[in-house]
Amino acid sequence: MDRVRFITISRWWRGPWGLKKSVEAVAVGVVLVGALSIFLGLGTQDKSSSACQFPAIYNFGDSNSDTGGWSATFFRLPSPYGNTFFGKPVGRISDGRLIIDFIAHKLGLPFLSAYLDSLGSNFHHGASFATGGSTIQPLDGRMFEARYSPISLNLQLSQFAQFKARVNEVFTEDKRTSLPRPSDFSKALYTLDIGQNDLHAGLRLKTMDEVLASISNITAQLALTIEQLYQEGARVFWIHNTGPLGCLPSTLAYKLPKPGDLDQNGCWKPHNEVAEEFNRQLKDRVFKLRAQLSEAVLTYVDLYTARYTLISEAEKHGFTSPLAQCCGSYGDSVVHCGIKTIVNGTEVEALCSNPSKYISWDGVHYSDAANQWLADRIMDGAFSDPPVSITEACHKPPHF
Repeated sequence: MDRVRFITISRWWRGPWGLKKSVEAVAVGVVLVGALSIFLGLGTQDKSSSACQFPAIYNFGDSNSDTGGWSATFFRLPSPYGNTFFGKPVGRISDGRLIIDFIAHKLGLPFLSAYLDSLGSNFHHGASFATGGSTIQPLDGRMFEARYSPISLNLQLSQFAQFKARVNEVFTEDKRTSLPRPSDFSKALYTLDIGQNDLHAGLRLKTMDEVLASISNITAQLALTIEQLYQEGARVFWIHNTGPLGCLPSTLAYKLPKPGDLDQNGCWKPHNEVAEEFNRQLKDRVFKLRAQLSEAVLTYVDLYTARYTLISEAEKHGFTSPLAQCCGSYGDSVVHCGIKTIVNGTEVEALCSNPSKYISWDGVHYSDAANQWLADRIMDGAFSDPPVSITEACHKPPHF
């Protein structure tokens, strides 16, 4: 029998976390490599070859994805915000990480610095323009009394445009900086998570019919922002819908339910129905944009269903009291999270002993543990249209 000579073939590939790996394949003769691949049912392309190499993330939104904008602009959040994961307040309106943090980690990128934070920020891999209290449509004077942010989505877009223009002006290849490469803007992932405050503010100051009638204009403004980002060179979008407003502990604390107002999980049905209508119209807008923006890839993420699933199956997933909050309290004695208050002559700071058991951190925002659960479910595409994982979100499905 002739001696068979084995040839080791090494090639380098870059995985989804940007780490180089060496892959060695042993084949019997150079000619037989392809034949063996077919015989064994193996593809000639590496499994990770479809993974997108996003060099940066640019995020737009409200407190659900604010990595420090509100805290840097208005006032620094106090402890115990941030304590669960970071060990101190870091500008996130949670006890730890937000969904955007888990997304960045999944893509092998560092946590996003807030564009408005001038200290310790690094924008080499993107930035977050989100600010707590932000809305899609600018709010009038009445609504600012409710402590919403004046940094609405149109201002976040203006900040991004200015940031991009300045990068193009000052970037130099021969000098290491905290800025992204100009070419990264067209390759980056653009995430949007906003709309909750538009609905929440409307429900406080308008009738239900007025809020429902306003949704068309709100979603149209969001769609226009996506078009404008597209004109700036953005191509890949990951768009979250809004969550079940009627399940927020802060909402339920001030409502006196009438028969039929609460659903089987104890959530306020009228507010959830408003959120569902917003999401229906947002999805329609996204579908229309797919036809309009020929080079764009838009993924619509049903975060509402993911959040409602967690609330309805809380015990199954290790959480307790899905409609309760860990920090602060509402109702007769309002104790804001992180603030000590005198109640009946006694200093009170409402805080649970184990935040990982709570879905709601402070009555409005989700806990680190809940955000991790949600991120794990949405990043694999289970709640997305099209149903692709975030690591493959740059590829346009063939039927689109």
